[in-house]
Amino acid sequence: SRPLQSVAAPAFVYRAVGRMTRLGVRHLGVMDDAGRIIGAISARDLLKSRMSEPVALGDAIDMATDVVQLGKAWGTIPAVARALLANELDGRQIAAVVAREVAALTRRAALMAQERLAKEGAGEAPCAYTIMILGSAGRGESLLAFDQDNALVFAHGEAGGPEDIYFARLGEHMCEILHAVGVPLCPGGVMAKNASWRGSLEAWRARTQTWVHRSRPEDLLAVDIAYDWRPCAGDLMMGESLWRDMQGAARNEIPFLKLLAQQGEQQASPFGFFGRLQTENSRIDLKLYGLKAIVTGARALALRHGIEARATSNRLQGVRALGLGHAPDLEALDRAHKLFLTLILRQQLQDIAAGRRPSNKVDVSALDAAVLEDLREGLKAVGAIPDIVRDILMG
Repeated sequence: SRPLQSVAAPAFVYRAVGRMTRLGVRHLGVMDDAGRIIGAISARDLLKSRMSEPVALGDAIDMATDVVQLGKAWGTIPAVARALLANELDGRQIAAVVAREVAALTRRAALMAQERLAKEGAGEAPCAYTIMILGSAGRGESLLAFDQDNALVFAHGEAGGPEDIYFARLGEHMCEILHAVGVPLCPGGVMAKNASWRGSLEAWRARTQTWVHRSRPEDLLAVDIAYDWRPCAGDLMMGESLWRDMQGAARNEIPFLKLLAQQGEQQASPFGFFGRLQTENSRIDLKLYGLKAIVTGARALALRHGIEARATSNRLQGVRALGLGHAPDLEALDRAHKLFLTLILRQQLQDIAAGRRPSNKVDVSALDAAVLEDLREGLKAVGAIPDIVRDILMG
């Protein structure tokens, strides 16, 4: 059939299923980030897929023509997560699916924003650009309690110039659309509508140099999540190239990497008297006491040793593959990361069903003895992260 329809190589299988169903075709080309066809996939390859809920979500996001439709599509994300959990996927696998849909949602919002600008008489984009998602979405680790973290890169132009003015408006519209459909504005301002998270390639390279030569922790607020960023709209290759440049600029800046690692160190122990977990109303914040340290440590180690991975698990695996550190310690952190994501997701789904706002706090009183023991072991493993990172950074 012509024209040839395709799907991106990193896409999940359910995305291909949804596209074939909507287009009424039985084959799709498989496309890399540069737009080259590198393979093909057929309906026969996909017969084993049983994920009807994510198929519907992905197609609904891609086909939404206005904010109302996009909001309705995004509103089904808890049901999708619940269905995936019922299909025995773990929290880390489901977080990867949610993150992919955050990327799709952000891409659709960017296209809608560009359409708005055209209707307002602003014309087409003045140069190539890319939208980046940062933090958990960039790592592929999004659950159900998050806000916007995005940035915008354009090929050329000065701050305050015509290109910047256009993309400032694009960022404003995009962030407004995302907020309207249910992704809250970032309290820290990490959004493309703000000048500090928007700029030309030249401006971003200059920022990177500024970051890696800073020597105070307070100068690096929110900088760490930039190293997780992933292009999701526009010129994807431009975004990937910049990300690799940022990785390279940071690799040998040991003082900077130490500061990045310190961003995630625990300020307090999760254990109180007699080894009891520190809880409030029977809940413990597993992002504060667990995830943050693992994510931050793995990021610093990946940067130091040239491991071009975004997902925390892949970064830890990359460190192990280089023969660095003590393998059992790294494996314990990987298990803990998976466990924390799974426990948080289950709790979020329970809270949503009960009409409560989802968070990263898990009710430990509801855990059975075996899971509670695994949680304790995972939190103990996290306590060793400063020593692990310190040793491997210099390895």
